[in-house]
Amino acid sequence: MNFELERKFLVRDNCWQEFVSERTSIRQAYLASAGKTSIRIRIKGSETATLTIKSRPHGLRRLELEYPIPVLEAEALIQLREGSVIEKVRSTIPWGDLVWEIDSFSDENSGLVIAEIELRHEHQRIELPDWLGAEVTGQSRYYNSSLALNPFRSWAPDGDMSIERRA
Repeated sequence: MNFELERKFLVRDNCWQEFVSERTSIRQAYLASAGKTSIRIRIKGSETATLTIKSRPHGLRRLELEYPIPVLEAEALIQLREGSVIEKVRSTIPWGDLVWEIDSFSDENSGLVIAEIELRHEHQRIELPDWLGAEVTGQSRYYNSSLALNPFRSWAPDGDMSIERRA
């Protein structure tokens, strides 16, 4: 059984781009995202697709089960989604013995850039790069499943200066 231990941060500026080792386009949609679980369909590039079931977080930890599925079936399932399709480019940055994943969102979530790092255990210490902004771990409005229903562009300005809109 797989568990995900992840921390999320807003990104302060574009300085991170000089460290990118790989970029992948991602389209994903949610078949369900209420209650104790979310069920996601994800297509990476145009060649691979997965069905993922995740539990709601308990601290940094959440159950994550992921299964490969044919892209054609993923395309059909996306039509059954709740909310909008999330589109983003994921950039990976090796950092020490870990890897940061930077998601640059587009369409209705354009302007939002989130950095994520997966940990080996809940108390793992990590070096935080200078290009990170505020930590948003556990803030549900930054979950992709929430962004599908309440996109970043629809958020009312709330005086939160930790988000720099890049629209």
